[in-house]
Amino acid sequence: MRAGARTARLVCRFTTRFSYPETAMILLRSANALLLLLLCTSSLPAQHDRERNAVRHIASGDVDKALAQLEKGEAASSETHFVRMLAALEAKKTDQAVVHARAALDAGLPFGRLVAGPRDRLAPLYATDQYRQWARQNDSLQLLHGPMLGAISSDSASLWLRTAKKGSVQVRVLDARSGKLISTSEQVAASEHTDFTAVARLTGLEADHSYRYEIEVDGMQVPVENGQFQTFPQQGTAASFRVGFGGGAGFVPKWEYMWDTVLESRPVAFLMLGDNVYIDDPTHPLTNHYCYHRRQSRPEWRRFTAATGIYSIYDDHDFGLNDCIPGAEIEHPAWKRSVWKTFRQNWVNASYGGGEIQPGCWQDFYIGDVHFILLDGRYYRSRDGDPTMLGPVQKKWLLETLEKSKGTFKVLASPVPWTAGVKPGSKDTWDGYSQEREEIFSFLEAKGINGVFLVAADRHRTDLRVTSRPDGYDLYEFESSRLTNRHTHKVIETPGLIWGYNKTCSFALMRFDTTAADPTVTFEAITIDGEKVHSHQLKLSQLTHK
Repeated sequence: MRAGARTARLVCRFTTRFSYPETAMILLRSANALLLLLLCTSSLPAQHDRERNAVRHIASGDVDKALAQLEKGEAASSETHFVRMLAALEAKKTDQAVVHARAALDAGLPFGRLVAGPRDRLAPLYATDQYRQWARQNDSLQLLHGPMLGAISSDSASLWLRTAKKGSVQVRVLDARSGKLISTSEQVAASEHTDFTAVARLTGLEADHSYRYEIEVDGMQVPVENGQFQTFPQQGTAASFRVGFGGGAGFVPKWEYMWDTVLESRPVAFLMLGDNVYIDDPTHPLTNHYCYHRRQSRPEWRRFTAATGIYSIYDDHDFGLNDCIPGAEIEHPAWKRSVWKTFRQNWVNASYGGGEIQPGCWQDFYIGDVHFILLDGRYYRSRDGDPTMLGPVQKKWLLETLEKSKGTFKVLASPVPWTAGVKPGSKDTWDGYSQEREEIFSFLEAKGINGVFLVAADRHRTDLRVTSRPDGYDLYEFESSRLTNRHTHKVIETPGLIWGYNKTCSFALMRFDTTAADPTVTFEAITIDGEKVHSHQLKLSQLTHK
């Protein structure tokens, strides 16, 4: 890591750690510290994302820096032209904006990207004759992004989408084999207040059953590619199924086919464990919207999410800044709630932490008799006093959830690795919160909780490791976080390393079979080209207190 980036990160941590005005003023009075603070908010070009970095400059009003950033990229790409269009609009050069919008469309940009906006930024473009002509040519366009499945249970599911304009959305569910109409959702509204997103709840379904669905916007059926899904087995029943997970999904167009590869493995659910989009700009909504919209517009992503239950938590790059420690307070820094609101509008989780009163992304759900518990490792992360990654409210929820769990297997998911030493010299993983980690692990042993294993993201590779516990069973951790990233982390040799893979993009697949006399989960590392490079089977008897 470059020294400047390391120092800038320390300043980020310092300024988010303290809430007292006098403490902040001491720091800001120092000219050197102020320089570092500027570095903290304008450097760290994660994933070499020149288009995203240029949008950050546009959001700050610095068009010249944005254009300089784009000079280093692919001049003819649709994304470069789209961002040049944003820069021209910021500079009030509408004619130039039209030229770049046309070039972006010619290079393959979906027209829906222009419709999605951000609409306030693109308002001058919308007023041009050229845009109105494009709009007439695409007047049947109703669905911009989605559908995205989530919050699936044995008898229900949710469907997220974004519409082209304010309207009413309704979904019909049909039996996949017979085509018989099973249920119709209530009408839900998409409007400017929700960034034109809506979530329809699908109910009255049967457990472990295949369905297809149709979407209507303002009474007009819209085309949907791959509109099908399967409900989960009845909660508490033994079953066989597949669940995938990963993180580190930086936007690299040539690797977006990863989503088709994951889809081919046919998981009933996929856990997005953080760095799902690389935003790194929590104070500017423009950058947030840009990063979400470009991923949501990809046909590969839309095919994948239309037929797979998606469960999402954030990490540093899609919540704040690199390795950020935002602090324990709900409303400080001020951007926290705004980023959380944007996160909610772009995913389809059944719940988001404690809701409006206690924002977050922690959640839990069952598939058959397997219990998935996903943690928020950023919103309340603090190093004041005793360091905590979870904060008191989430930690209380976690321990109560573990103690009450009826899961044969209990999958404890974190945005950062649990295992000691996997990021040498860093306090960003659970190594920086070792006392809290030990509290959780000791709780499992004190309460005799069986069947727990760990999953995580953050490190740009796919690993399987095991940690020996003196007073309990070994804790296995399956980590994967290079879905589409350019950047790679080397495999770190720790005492419990079973295997690691970092040669190309990959994802993690878990095959559960709880119908066996000794229930099993098989961990597989799958490359972007669908090759299984590693596999390891774990039995429930290995996760049982003696």
